[in-house]
Order: sequence, then C-alpha cells, then structure tokens
Amino acid sequence: MSDHELAARLATQAGELLLAVRNELADAPVAERKAAGDKRSHDFLMKALGAERPGDAVLSEEGDDDAVRLRAQRVWIVDPLDGTREFSEPGREDWAVHVALWASGELVAGAVALPAQGFTLATPHVAPPPAHHGPPRIVISRTRPPAIALQVRERLAGTLVELGSAGAKVAAIIQGLADVYVHAGGQYEWDSAAPVAVARAAGLHTSRVDGSALVYNQPDALLPDLLVCRPEHAEAVLAVTG
Repeated sequence: MSDHELAARLATQAGELLLAVRNELADAPVAERKAAGDKRSHDFLMKALGAERPGDAVLSEEGDDDAVRLRAQRVWIVDPLDGTREFSEPGREDWAVHVALWASGELVAGAVALPAQGFTLATPHVAPPPAHHGPPRIVISRTRPPAIALQVRERLAGTLVELGSAGAKVAAIIQGLADVYVHAGGQYEWDSAAPVAVARAAGLHTSRVDGSALVYNQPDALLPDLLVCRPEHAEAVLAVTG
C-alpha cells in the first residue's frame, strides 16, 4: 500500500471511529465527548501507523513530542480530531481528521477526512476547485475570526464564510465553496500539514502569510500562520498580509 493510500485509509477509518464515538456519547457531557474523541482517534492512529510503518516517527497533537522525529527521514504529522469543538456539537459537520507524511524535508502525502460530510480528500490526485466569478469568499473561524482575515475581506471586497476546523476550511476551497483561507492566530504543524498537502495537490497556493515557505518537522511544532487560496488571489492577499 502506498503512503498516499495509507494516509487516506487511516484518516477515513479514524473518522468512522469518531462518528461512532459521537453517537455513543451523544448524551454525555461535552467535555467527555471531546476527550473521548481526541483520545480514541489518537490511539487508533498511533497503533495503525506503528503496525503499517514501524520505522517511521509520528508527531500527533494528542501525543508526547518525541525528539527522535528530528533525526528521522519520515515523520507522520497527524491531528486525530481537528475541530474538537465542532465535533462535540450535535449536527455540526465542519471537523476533520488530518494525516500527513513528511519525508526528507517535504510533505509527500496527506489526507483530510471530513467524516460527517462523508468524504476524504487525499493526495496524489485532488480535483481543482470549480471556477468562481463572484467576490472572493474568505473563510474564517466562526468563534475566533482573525483580524488579518477581516483586513483581507475589506481590501478584496470579499465576503465571509464561517467554518470550524482548518481541514474543513481548506476542503471548502477545494470544493469551490470558498476562495481564501488566511490565519494568523496561532497554529501548530498538525493543524496545517495534511490540509496543505491536499491543497497543493489541488493546485492551490500555500504559504506563510508573508509569502515564505511552510516548513515542517521543526524542533518547535508551532507554525502560527497560514495562507491557502486559489492561485489567482495569492498576489492580492499577500499584498495585504505580507
């Protein structure tokens, strides 16, 4: 099984597990539902990767950061549940599972599962978004819209689209439901690695908000800002954010 196929399979299966957890704990306190989702998905991914790729390192949001990854040639970067808040709210679909592979300095495979929406986006082949001729749609967090996104909306005379997880935001661009995702409020490598991998496969622009490259598997996993957008908007957005 290729790394692309493995990423897609594990993200999808973790998503199916999360749907079961959500149903099982539908009447449980929100905190319990969040904790169970995070832990069970993390445990599943760690066990599966240990079995399928025993020689690889793993960086997971829910696991202890092992410095061995800094000497490894292959590192899986995973977010077992991106959008825990949305996962915990009945009926919300804007949460995801991220599974990405970094190898020798680059993201080489990735998958973003949207379990409640019933699909997974995965490398190496992701269809580009359909054409859009209206004002650019800037996707933002429904709870913490960053000021930089509001500045981009104003400069580009765009509209706002509210969604939860980073994976759901990038998926919305690929689906043609949004055009620009810009974030500068603080993220970590697991928040963006898989979304960036699938965005690149779909032909989207990906960078830091100053236009510099996104670099993964660093000693500090903090990767605080991100721009993913249709390529025709990149220059205009970077004129605001860079």
